Amino acid sequence: MLADFLEFDFLRHTFLTGILIGVIAPLLGTFIVVRRLSLIADALSHVTLAGIAFGLFLEKKFAIAFITPLYSGMAFSVIGSIFIEKLRGVYKAYQEIAIPIILSGGVGLSVIFIALADGFNTELFNYLFGSVSAVSKNDFLSILGISIFIAIIITLFYKELFTLSFDEEHATVSGIHAKRIHFLFIILTALVIAASIRIVGVLLVSALMTLPVAASMRLAKGFKQMMFLSIVFGELAVIIGLITGYYLSIPPGGTIVMVSIVILLLSIGLKKFSYRKQK
Repeated sequence: MLADFLEFDFLRHTFLTGILIGVIAPLLGTFIVVRRLSLIADALSHVTLAGIAFGLFLEKKFAIAFITPLYSGMAFSVIGSIFIEKLRGVYKAYQEIAIPIILSGGVGLSVIFIALADGFNTELFNYLFGSVSAVSKNDFLSILGISIFIAIIITLFYKELFTLSFDEEHATVSGIHAKRIHFLFIILTALVIAASIRIVGVLLVSALMTLPVAASMRLAKGFKQMMFLSIVFGELAVIIGLITGYYLSIPPGGTIVMVSIVILLLSIGLKKFSYRKQK
């Protein structure tokens, strides 16, 4: 079944990109879920959609080729993450309000730029729900660079991210620069979302950051084990979803998410079974 993915260049790029996304999305998603910030992924995904639509608009109306939808999506996602952090500082007593504000702005800009870019087309559809054939070599190299960067940052700042995730007050007392680390964290989240859109799609990318983590939470006995299981479940979902999507000729985003849900249901069932067995 993997023969086609290994034979053709465009499918090989898609498969390798999927492998990378299957690691970095659940990896960062573990911190997002533990910090109860899952909705940030939804907000930034809609801002990324606005950036993609803006890139398509520039391509069609002004023939600006060097600003691709992928790069404009990344730029909008990073800018959106910065605005979320700024708004959290403005509304200190109601920090969660920053997320729906940015989400609403992302949706509004998306509608405007999609309309200016002459509405929905195949390319935009691929960005919304993912595509098996849309990943170019340049896309793969960009996502590879982002993946390496994220892996290095998490390795270097693992202790700080871990402490902030469970006890922000203790982290601050311990001398950790909470604001700087959180700012770095939200930038990483924006990059993961932008990197994942080619495979999973803008509207479904948050699922890949949360569903594998939700499944691993039912089985893991510690944070590192939860992180490891999240990556395993994420990889299973991406690989099975990509292959299924390719052979059924449907967007891989949907199949990846449905595989993730099946894994989640199995983990819940396994947990209940083991609990009853202990009784």
